[in-house]
Amino acid sequence: MRVTIHQPQFLPWLGYLDKIDQADLFIALDSVQFKKNEWQNRNRIRTADGCQWITVPVLHRFGQLVKDVRINQTVTWREQHLRAIEMHYARAPFRDRYLSELRSLYAISWERLHDLNLAVIRWLLGAFGITTPVRCASEWAVREEPTDRLIDLCHAVGATTYLSGPGGERYLDVVRFQSSGLRLEIQQFQHPLYRQAYEPFMPAMAAIDLLFYCGPEAMTRLRDARAGQKVVTAA
Repeated sequence: MRVTIHQPQFLPWLGYLDKIDQADLFIALDSVQFKKNEWQNRNRIRTADGCQWITVPVLHRFGQLVKDVRINQTVTWREQHLRAIEMHYARAPFRDRYLSELRSLYAISWERLHDLNLAVIRWLLGAFGITTPVRCASEWAVREEPTDRLIDLCHAVGATTYLSGPGGERYLDVVRFQSSGLRLEIQQFQHPLYRQAYEPFMPAMAAIDLLFYCGPEAMTRLRDARAGQKVVTAA
């Protein structure tokens, strides 16, 4: 059983979904410290001028866990996000196919960022046709050291393999993974190319970029780009 683990992100990019698609289980790492203005509360969409950040405003204090961070309800971020998405993807052929579902997510009065992110992630997985189940790290009591935490989570669900993102071998203790009986694999992500409304092509946008431009073919594009890119086992 292959497991991948990552902090729940807002409107994650394609590499995030690609990693989940290759796993038998995705564990949202909601029991670690929140880091403001990284990828947990914002992401980027393509525009005529390059890209634009869309950010969920949060109320947090230093050391607060991801699962406890609350959304700042005094900011009209929902309307701002939807206006930006509707405007900048007006020429995307499949925008309207998915926009109503996205609007429905934005219509909910989310209190916690964690709940919003999980809902968006699950919606994206469904839209792309990814069937990997999702669970939260906070379901289990595990050690706090980063490598130990991942090992404990893998053992808790009966995993035999942990799939890390690119570069995982540089910050994870490979020897401890091996001695724990787990196989450590490293994702080798290849970004798909597709026609955007603006040139030149700009990768690493929020995953809705591929979805709005390629529609039902989005998952095929993602998997085709992966073809020939084998997962590497950390030595």
